[in-house]
Amino acid sequence: MAPSLRLPARAALLSHSLPEPRVPRGPPVPPDASLPPRTPHPRGPPEPSRPRGLAEMPGPSSTAFIFELLCRGGVRRLHEMQVHGRCRFGPLWKARFGPVLTVHVADPALVAQVLRQEGPEPSRALSCPWKEHRSLRGVPGGLLTLEGEAWRGSRRVLARGLLSPGAAKAFAGPVATAVAELVARLQRLRRRHPQGIVPDIGIEFNRFGLEAKGHVDRRVATVAAQGPLAEGDTCVTDLLARERVPISSIYGNVSELLLAGVDTVASTLAWSLYELARNPGAQAALHRELVAATATNGVTNSDGATTDSATAAATATALGRLPLLRAVVKETLRLYPVIPANARVVPDRDIRVGDYLLPRQTLITLCHYATSRDSRFFPVPNAFRPERWLRHRDTGDTPGDTPGHPPGTGHPFASLPFGLGPRSCVGRRLAELQLHMALAQILLRFEVRPEPEGGHVRPMTRTLLAPAAPIGLRFLER
Repeated sequence: MAPSLRLPARAALLSHSLPEPRVPRGPPVPPDASLPPRTPHPRGPPEPSRPRGLAEMPGPSSTAFIFELLCRGGVRRLHEMQVHGRCRFGPLWKARFGPVLTVHVADPALVAQVLRQEGPEPSRALSCPWKEHRSLRGVPGGLLTLEGEAWRGSRRVLARGLLSPGAAKAFAGPVATAVAELVARLQRLRRRHPQGIVPDIGIEFNRFGLEAKGHVDRRVATVAAQGPLAEGDTCVTDLLARERVPISSIYGNVSELLLAGVDTVASTLAWSLYELARNPGAQAALHRELVAATATNGVTNSDGATTDSATAAATATALGRLPLLRAVVKETLRLYPVIPANARVVPDRDIRVGDYLLPRQTLITLCHYATSRDSRFFPVPNAFRPERWLRHRDTGDTPGDTPGHPPGTGHPFASLPFGLGPRSCVGRRLAELQLHMALAQILLRFEVRPEPEGGHVRPMTRTLLAPAAPIGLRFLER
């Protein structure tokens, strides 16, 4: 296109993407003086306003939305587009990509409205490639892709073994062993560099998250050959096998748990150390808390030797009661939620969200990244401030996961890194256990500092939220 034609073309595209101006209303019509005054009716409850339809909902034009996604790198900036969309259109807007219309919800109160109307068997989306791939190959799915009664059965079994209070402590022994191996590997890597730099901690933490993969494969083979093992064994495979779940379904559930769990742990651990390195005051305060817990024999400072299950479980219990350690993980997940948005479809009825009526089968995107960086609920929202989670007494569970218990002065639905309700993350307690134990052992052994030549690392959407560049850190032995 000639340079003289570019400006009119871009102006035309911009005009389509801007909201239409509203038609100004005329002056109010004065009442007719010849008519008798109306007798006021007794006051009652205000009538609910008539909900508006999707045609009245604001949003970018389809052309502008597709241009932003494909020509301006929006596919990797979906989390930022949430914030921009809320600033431009308000807390509720629509966007169309071809035949798919999506309603974006970027206000905690409206997110709560959606979740409270999703029903006992919520659906994530109309379709997804992972689900279609498994369906075409005849491979059973897991919690991420199953729907209906099949999903409910798997959810019930796994929730009983993973979400009940204290359930995660049963996995503390294997986790402690994996953490000791991770710390030993960081020690070897830092010795290879004169300044103690590990150039890409994300790769190392992904290996830590995948440590269980070989064990799972071996355990599935054992269960297939011998049946479920002893009641005291701590393996997700056995939880499913005891319920007589077919081996193919065990593979489906375990592979999807690994798919979600590895990224959750690896990404959150990398971002936590990145922020602690850039905030030495917070790191020093957390180290003091960990040293104090070690002095009272509540936390064991592993030296790489194998830790017995009882000691590991006691350490896990003690770590779960350290308020600043928990606050660091919560603040990291607020800034960098592994899943920056969640999808919902209410298949059987229309629902009202705010001032709008959403028809059944509408694809709804819950914009968790935008709500967790809302300055109304989190002052200085882009700053790493773990102390914001210490305003209320920490009860040992995760504030913010339960409606009615807001984190600090925030909204209970503003930061939901593990989701909420029937579709919430079934491996939440296990992920927190891994994060607490890994952070504790790393910070007891090393002081973490930024890489001298490293710059600011921004997040990037790759289905999940991930660092846009490798995170390099200095590990100085204490």
